[in-house]
Order: sequence, then structure tokens, then C-alpha cells
Amino acid sequence: MDELTELESLPVERLIEMIREKTGAGVNLSFPGKVLARQLGRRVRPRNQRTVKALSAGDEHGRSRNLVIEGDNLQALASLYRERGQIDMILTDPPYNTGGDFRYNDKWDQDPNDPDMGEFVGSDDPAKHTKWMKFMYPRLQMMRAMLKPSGVLAICIDSRELFHLGQMLDELFGEDNRLAIINWQKMTSPKNHDKGVSTATEYVLVYSKNSSLARTGRLTHSEATASSYKNRDNDPRGAWTSTDATLMGGPTHPGQVYGIQNPFSGKVHYPQVGRCWRNEREKMRSAAEKWGVDYEDRDLDDGLRPALVIKGVVDPLSPKVSKDPAVVAAREAALEVREGPWPQFYWNNSRERKTGEGELRYKTYLSDVAVGVVPTTFWADDDFETVDLGSASWEHEESATSDAGVKELNAVVGRGHGFETVKPLRLITKIIQLWCPNDGVVLDPFAGSGTTGHAVLMLNREAGTTRRFILIEQGRPDNGDSYARTLTADRMRRVVDGAWASKRKRPPLGSGFTFKSLEKKVDAKTLLMMERDEMIDTVIASHSSTGSRRNAVLIPLGDNEEPYTYLVARNASNEGIYLVWSGAGSNTDLTEEAYEEITEEAEAAGLADVYHVYSRRNLIVTDDVVWYQIPDRILSDFGLDVRTESFTEEG
Repeated sequence: MDELTELESLPVERLIEMIREKTGAGVNLSFPGKVLARQLGRRVRPRNQRTVKALSAGDEHGRSRNLVIEGDNLQALASLYRERGQIDMILTDPPYNTGGDFRYNDKWDQDPNDPDMGEFVGSDDPAKHTKWMKFMYPRLQMMRAMLKPSGVLAICIDSRELFHLGQMLDELFGEDNRLAIINWQKMTSPKNHDKGVSTATEYVLVYSKNSSLARTGRLTHSEATASSYKNRDNDPRGAWTSTDATLMGGPTHPGQVYGIQNPFSGKVHYPQVGRCWRNEREKMRSAAEKWGVDYEDRDLDDGLRPALVIKGVVDPLSPKVSKDPAVVAAREAALEVREGPWPQFYWNNSRERKTGEGELRYKTYLSDVAVGVVPTTFWADDDFETVDLGSASWEHEESATSDAGVKELNAVVGRGHGFETVKPLRLITKIIQLWCPNDGVVLDPFAGSGTTGHAVLMLNREAGTTRRFILIEQGRPDNGDSYARTLTADRMRRVVDGAWASKRKRPPLGSGFTFKSLEKKVDAKTLLMMERDEMIDTVIASHSSTGSRRNAVLIPLGDNEEPYTYLVARNASNEGIYLVWSGAGSNTDLTEEAYEEITEEAEAAGLADVYHVYSRRNLIVTDDVVWYQIPDRILSDFGLDVRTESFTEEG
């Protein structure tokens, strides 16, 4: 189908919308098939999510918090309608278009629900870039829709599709919402088979849904950095490190460039060329006088502002100033102060190790920077500078390497997994720390080996955070390997339980996850033909209390020794979710008898007397029942228009 035919098939409203976009400001990217690609997200059908208990892990609470979903990620995103607009961070590693790493089915241009997986796109395919963009564009649209207003997308890529991905993200998110382009060092030495310039780096493009609402956090200190803080003077404020008492900006802050006389030696010290004292004059005077010495202003004919000179000194520039009675008295006072905790601005020892006769220094306390290191444009060390990401470079010490990621995966699941490149935990944890709140939700639509989920659980254990994850992976079922099961879920189970493949004993990270597999398309006919266990999975996956989607996560209650007839789950308010459904053609109505048994089950389970009931019809009237009609309410909660059963982006 050519572009003209595609345009002719569009309704007038969509054509007007496209004209406005083309004539408006910002980036507009064109590629063959884009018109249809941008419609796919609206036409893909959500799927029923089938719980596979044997592949889930953790306790009841842990399973209710995290998800591993097996299936096509476009269909999975459509099926996660309850989470739409609720995700704090999307962190993902899509196919890089290296040849044979993704499939494309031309039928998807017309029907994104076509079950055929399509053919692998080879590196010699002349349309490989177009197919990759047609594959990615609707997924990026859906990812943006999943983010909350303050949400952030961080997406990994290499040089093959860097520019195409950047253009699509600029168009979908807006250039003003680009937070960073991170250039991380994936290897420490070039490969012999590389031709020309060896590729040693990859990229992470970071975009916000709304840059005015997004927040860039800080990173925890490395052990080496924290250990550099000492408390050699028993300061009650704790460990500190010695930093410069000056800052850059001498030419622009001439009022902060002058001499200060050292009370130990009598020598006048100045900021280095181009620098100035880090505080304004009166604060510097107060800091100097904390050494038990009074200062006065005096012009030293040095072309600078008046110096801070020890009061009573005859000639501060004299070679014999150390013998001046005022300096002798100042030295005695300063030595007495030095016996206790030193003031924050302190006089360092000289190179000859003479007490206090060196330059003026500043104590930076670990407690003041305990929230972590501020991200900077270069990540070679833990300097504390202002936030300025833009285009950032992370050396391998900061982000680890791809080889480190493979070794980490080997340690968890053993060798033979087939993954040659794996993102290292250090890279992923840094990104999560920077852009996901401590109690946020992280979504990875291309979960692969599960590094994102591993990083979330590791941070929760180490830092006491409560982040949740949703991982989506399909694998390659055509090869008999749905590694959503054999790798993604296996890795997550091992880190939850501590059952690593390596001989070294590892502590379990705890928590857990529920494994779900995408199955039937959700429509009215499919819903009405479901068996009870299928309907339970569908209700739990779709349930949304009005105005409270973020708190709609349900805890299933189906593992009792004596199964409930109606009770299937409870919500965060300790209210029960009840299903009156025994399968097509059987008991599906809320009757007086069913209501009485529901109240008895609620009392037995210790639940509140508010009853959320799903049924085909409601034959009673009572104020304590919140009723959800099957199939209409389920279709609505999946984002389907009940009248047309087509997916909508509203909500």
C-alpha cells in the first residue's frame, strides 16, 4: 500500500490532525508506512492475561507487586490499560537492528492483531531501517501513553539506529523534553574484527513526558568515595573531607578576591588566579574569626579589595610578621581552638607539616551530601557539581561494561543462555536511581534477560526502597524457546529466592512476581465464553476502582485449602473482589442467595463490608455492593469502547 492510498483511507479528523502537525513547530519525521504505523497502537486489541503459578515466585504480597508478562509487547501494553498514565519510568533495551534481532510482518500494517510473527529482518534488507521504524513507532507511542505526567523514558540504542530513534522521540515527546543523551562505555578494549573505528560505546536516550514535572535524582556514593571522608578532629557533625575554600569566578566576583591573614603564620593568603573565596565577605570574616582572632579591613596596595588582617598587626607583609605580638597572640588563640573540633573553614598544615601554616581549606561533611552524587556531564569521579546532563559520558568505572552484564547473568542462571550482550546492573541501577521515585513503577517492554527487574529488587533491598516492576518479553517461540519462561522468569525467580547458579552463596532479594501469559483477544464474545479460572485472571488484570487506578493492584485469594465460591481477591483497602461466574450458560447473576454467601465469605476472610461484585446481571438492590457488569465493565477497564469494542487512547 502506498502513502496516497494510506491517506485516502483515513477519516477527515485524522487528516486535519496530521496537517496541523506538519505545519506546526518541532520535528516532523517522514518514512514509508508512517501513516499506518502511527495508527497501529489505536487498533491493537488487549489480551487476556493467563496466570502461570508454576512460573511465579515469592510470597503473596511479593507476587501482587510485580509482573512478568509473556507475549508481544504491543499487545501487552494495550492489555495494561489499568497502568496507563501511571508508570513512573520506562527503561528498556529494544532490538538494535543488527540483523535477525527482530521480526516484521507486513500484514501488521493493516491488522496489528495478525498472529503471524513475520520474518526476521536481515542486515542486508534494503528496507531494514524503514521496517525498524515501523516496528518501533507504535510501541513508542504506547510507551509515552503509559507514563504519568512526571514520567521518564530511558531507552538504550547503538549507533545503527541512534539518529532514527532520536528523531522519533523528538517528534513524539518534543525536543524540550529531552533530558539526556548518555554515552556509556560498553567495552574497555577494541575488538579485532571491527573495521575502521572500533565501537566502544552505546547510548541511552532519556526523555520526559513533561520536563517541568520530571525530577533528576542523585546517585548513592561508591564505597571508595564514602571511605575518603574522615573525622580526624572528632567533629560532632561527623566525617568530612577537605575541599577548596575557593570557587571559580574571580573575574565576575571581584568583591570576593582579597587576602586573608593566617593566624598561625601571619602570612596573607589569596585565592588562586581566576578564583574567589566561596562565600561573601562578611561570612568569610565570621569564618576566620571562629579561630579566636579579631580581623579588620586593611588596604595592602595589591590592587584588590581590602584584606582581612589580624587586628593590631603593624605590617602584615613584613618578612618578620610571624614575630609581631598580634600574630603571636593570634597563634596561641588558634592553637587552643585547634585542640577541639576545627571550624568549617580551617587552616591546613604547610608542606613542611607546620601546624596550621598552610592554605585555607573547607570541610565538606558526608552528612551534607549523604543523599548522593549529583549527575554531571562527565562521570569519571564523584565531584559535587551542579546538575548539567545534556550529553553525558559514563566511563566503564561508572556504568560497568557489557561483558560485566554477561558475567552477572552467568552467575545467576549459568552459562548457555545464548545472550552475548547484556546491560550491566550498574548501568541500569544508576538510571533507575536518577529518574524513578523510591516508590515508583518501572516498566520494561523489551525485558530480555531481566536486568531491569533484578536491578529494582537489588535497589529495594540495599536502599530500602519500594519500587515495583513490570517486565514484558516474548522470546522466540518459533525456536521452541520462549525465554520469557526459560530466561527472564528464571533469572527473577533465582534472585528472589537466592538460588543462583554460581557456587557462591547469595542472599535472596525477596519480594516476588506473578508470571502471566497473553492469550485470547479481549472482546465481548470471548469474555462471555470464558471458564471461571479464565475470568478470574481477566478480572484481576483489568480491575480499576473509579478514580484510584494507581491503588487498584489486587492480591489474589485463590490458594485457600477450602476455595471460596465468589471471593477472588482483595484490594489495598481490605475490600473483597467477588466474581459470580461459573462459566458460560451457568450461574452468572448476583442474586439474594449469592449476596448472602458473599457477605459470609467476607466475614470469614476478615474483609470490610464493601463488596465489589462482577456478574452478568444484578438482581438485588443494596448500598454495600459496588457492581461491575460483565462484559461491559471489563471491556471499559481494558480501554475498549463498549459501543464499538475498539481500543481508545482516552483515560
